[in-house]
Amino acid sequence: MTVLRLLTCALLSLCLACMPAAAQAPSGQAWPSRPIRILVPYAAGGAMDVLARLLAAKMQEQMGTPVIVENRSGAGGNIGADAVAKAAPDGYTILFNINGHAIAPAIYKTLPFNPDKDFAPITQLFTTATAFVVLPSLPVRSFQDFVALAKSKPGDLNYGSTGVGNSLHLTMELLMRETSMKMTMVPFRGDAPLFQGFMSNDVQAAVVPTVAAKQQMDAGIIRILGVSSTQRMAGLPDIPTIREQGLPNFESTGWMALFAPAGTPRPIIERLAQEARTAIMAPDMAPRFLSFGVDPVAQGPEALDALYKADRIKFQRIIKEANIALQD
Repeated sequence: MTVLRLLTCALLSLCLACMPAAAQAPSGQAWPSRPIRILVPYAAGGAMDVLARLLAAKMQEQMGTPVIVENRSGAGGNIGADAVAKAAPDGYTILFNINGHAIAPAIYKTLPFNPDKDFAPITQLFTTATAFVVLPSLPVRSFQDFVALAKSKPGDLNYGSTGVGNSLHLTMELLMRETSMKMTMVPFRGDAPLFQGFMSNDVQAAVVPTVAAKQQMDAGIIRILGVSSTQRMAGLPDIPTIREQGLPNFESTGWMALFAPAGTPRPIIERLAQEARTAIMAPDMAPRFLSFGVDPVAQGPEALDALYKADRIKFQRIIKEANIALQD
């Protein structure tokens, strides 16, 4: 009987050793034990806000813990990013950001956070493309039509941008350089205010995320003339690429990802990455994300870290070549 007990205990110990360790908060409590906040560093109602809320709802369903989206807009996304950088590294405050997070170190003279040391990558969520959109009342039906119109009225047309030096602004700058168009930029604090600018005719064109473009196209507020990806988007199969319309080498894609404050315990990082990837790849969610014009991806913290570092180098070069002034 003693031998049997010893064997039973040994087997039990072996099984326990093989089980994955539960995520632990710095306090030693099981994680999560309270609501998780996802900070979106842009205005409510925009493309990122919509996607973040879909993600949060699915993660909440999976985890049985409230997952709340909070908007902290301003300073090109830096206010929200700074709030996460300075949050407790306990997994309860995370950042949902675009590749503008990799642009900020190249476009701003100073930042309130250290882009190299203050964040821990969790996972990339989506690969994104952008759409070139115009006011529906303009007499154009293609990207080439618009280029011809803009070149016939140099400086007379306005384009909207949700920030100086973000990926949308840089994409428009590249398009203008490639086509010799000249337009005047009008800045906005987010997608929703930008589309109000279309409704008031303050702007006649913009480069916007495909998720926002599809929504506003369906509402009749804008017309999509082209997408920046190398191939047509699954959610916008009738919209030609910019490549198809006279710029055969043009491409501008981006990403959306989750970051945590530096120092967040690795088991919590891995749990968040797993839950997020499971959420975006779920059979009832992946088609919804595709319909918004974003492609879900499932990559871990290391892949996101490599992508973030590579994009920082790339955008620094683009900003320098475009002679974009550094922002305060």
